[in-house]
Amino acid sequence: MQVRSQVSMVFHLDKCIGCHTCSIACKNIWTDRKGAEYMWWNNVETKPGTGFPTKWEDQEKYKGGFELAENGKLNIKSTSKTKIVPNIFHNPHMPTMDDYYEPWTYDYQNLFNAPEGSVQPTAKPISMIDGKDIDIQAGPNWDDDLSGSPIYAENDANLEGLTERQRHELSAIERLVFFYFPRICNHCLNPCCVASCPSGALYKRGEDGIVLIDQKRCRAWRSCVAACPYKKTYFNWFTGKSEKCILCFPRLETGQAPACFHSCVGRIRYLGVLLYDADRLEEVAKLPDEELVEGHRSMILDPFDPQVIAEARKNGISEAVLEAAQNSPVYKFVKVWKIALPPHIEYRTLPMLFYVPPMSPVQASKPEDTIKHNSDNLFHDINDSRVPMKFLANLFGAGHEGGVRYALAKQKAVRWHRRAETVGDVDRETADRILREANCSREEADAIYELTTLCKFEDRFVIPPMHREQAIEMMKDPYEHKTEVGFGFVSGPARGL
Repeated sequence: MQVRSQVSMVFHLDKCIGCHTCSIACKNIWTDRKGAEYMWWNNVETKPGTGFPTKWEDQEKYKGGFELAENGKLNIKSTSKTKIVPNIFHNPHMPTMDDYYEPWTYDYQNLFNAPEGSVQPTAKPISMIDGKDIDIQAGPNWDDDLSGSPIYAENDANLEGLTERQRHELSAIERLVFFYFPRICNHCLNPCCVASCPSGALYKRGEDGIVLIDQKRCRAWRSCVAACPYKKTYFNWFTGKSEKCILCFPRLETGQAPACFHSCVGRIRYLGVLLYDADRLEEVAKLPDEELVEGHRSMILDPFDPQVIAEARKNGISEAVLEAAQNSPVYKFVKVWKIALPPHIEYRTLPMLFYVPPMSPVQASKPEDTIKHNSDNLFHDINDSRVPMKFLANLFGAGHEGGVRYALAKQKAVRWHRRAETVGDVDRETADRILREANCSREEADAIYELTTLCKFEDRFVIPPMHREQAIEMMKDPYEHKTEVGFGFVSGPARGL
């Protein structure tokens, strides 16, 4: 057992209001400069929808992530030793400007200096790339709230496996339903971007697992852009370097939450430390699709286990980090309550950003007499949700519904329990039955409720102290295996000191 610590995250999708405050906070701090105009390290998408860049989940087009070969090895889909040099001149799996959008600003001089006339002058949009007039065709949140159109919903890659009726109902205006899906870099345990970089510019920090890019070593191969299945690595056309989310590590090192976390209006974001067994990375990444979610969860170690604590201390993890791991809200969501799931685990990068899947809105209110006689009708059954279970399973369960159904059933049970406690229009016996069916106790339901509703700032963000001397101690024995850098053709010790 090789115990490592990783700063990890949970996004509670049932609480996201789609305000984009997180995106603007990140944009103003990190990507408000030349060459980064089109970059959104944090963006909020509408699901079902095509996302940013367009159809980023379509790996038939982009070839992101790893694939399990017949010989049992993990291969990078987008590149290899023989492809790396030819791909410099043309990478067929690289997103184009059209897949993102051409960033624009406005010619305000036309507005300020327009001659007197009977028509209100306007500020013409101009490209931020070449300064010429532009006919705007797309933007980073072009399909926000589906833009009143079913077009985007019909092209969501997660519709695979749904019946024609389900696909139609998801995009039909009369049954329009959607939820918000905020995204940042997942800071994966087995990052494909790191494995694909020929110059070794990408690395995972030893002390906290944050994936970063060494700008001095970057040589503009752009392999990382194609290899990342979540398309969260970008190329700066002005500097000739790749860039990505750094999880605001300068803020973390001073005890502050990342900007997108700090600014979140809906309080959907949680951050904490997870301890994991680095020796099992290759084993878990090679599991069959249906076993990946539980396999990924099994790598996360119990921070209260004496053996885990002893191995962590032996590996240089400080007492303060162990205490942070024991108080981590992420550990509770992922390991204890099992209601937070990784996005697209089938890409085999083992993301360390987890999502609590959203409950669908109630389809209709029930008359008071119906509620009293049949309280089971107070909330619809999760299998009758307006967002089909298969759609959520494609997004959070590698196509398998078991984990998603468990998470939704437990959330529904918490609603019933709190309804019985606070409103009283649900009888206690029914609420307890639903709790039992969801494998949830009253105490656990109250704990989930408190952390999702009544929690304070310090409960949502348990930030460990980050000291460089601690990282140096951890790196005295460099990695001899490929655990932290993936299993592609690039290997070597984790860097970052």
